Amino acid sequence: MKKYILDLKVKSVEPMAGKYVLLRLTHDQPLPEMLPGQFVEVRVDGSPATFLRRPISINNVSEADNELWLLVAAIGDGTRTLARLQPGDTLNCVLPLGNGFTMPERPDGQYLFVGGGVGVAPLLYLGIRMRRAGITPTFLLGARTDKDLLMLDHFQAVGRVLVTTEDGSQGERGFVTNHSVLGTERFDRIYTCGPKPMMMAVARYARHTDTDCEVSLENMMACGLGACLCCVEGTTDGNICVCKEGPVLNIKKLLWPL
Repeated sequence: MKKYILDLKVKSVEPMAGKYVLLRLTHDQPLPEMLPGQFVEVRVDGSPATFLRRPISINNVSEADNELWLLVAAIGDGTRTLARLQPGDTLNCVLPLGNGFTMPERPDGQYLFVGGGVGVAPLLYLGIRMRRAGITPTFLLGARTDKDLLMLDHFQAVGRVLVTTEDGSQGERGFVTNHSVLGTERFDRIYTCGPKPMMMAVARYARHTDTDCEVSLENMMACGLGACLCCVEGTTDGNICVCKEGPVLNIKKLLWPL
């Protein structure tokens, strides 16, 4: 897909749970096509400690409102600067980058999306696109506490939502891989994004149940174009740059110990 460098206008900055904010960005021209699972590299102006662009997953693209949504976790100098943006500010973005999730061929299939933390971000856009195709996905979302759960209302508008929290404050107690649905239902494919230990646990479950599974990797990225070699991952096809040949990969290609 063709890549663009655009100055996007901040339409709104919506505080979310904890350290998260939702940026809604727009442009005076129609936004280019973007696929679920792709990401953008944003330039962080006003942060002397931030020299490189920051990769952020595409949370949603609204064609009707000409909006791009980015869910940002304000955990470092760069992302805290992004969280302080105001409506009317400009954010320079390179987009769309990487390869996205595989859309299912069977509209009557059962599809499970597993997310944790800011890893839930790319799953919303994927769910919205699936719903347009007549598929109702199942979301399994995990967090430490109920205060750390993100965008539940948006996910509930798209499909069935199941929740786990480590302290049991909402949904089932434990990790996502402890949820009872994994023992009572079978799925045609699993999509997952979040902390690597969580994704590895999900991939292990998928391998043991012979379920097709795609993961969205969150390796350290700098350029987003495959030039700097920061995000190299070992696969059955050799080393690849996640930013260029991922971030979405089928677990069959990964060398994870499952």
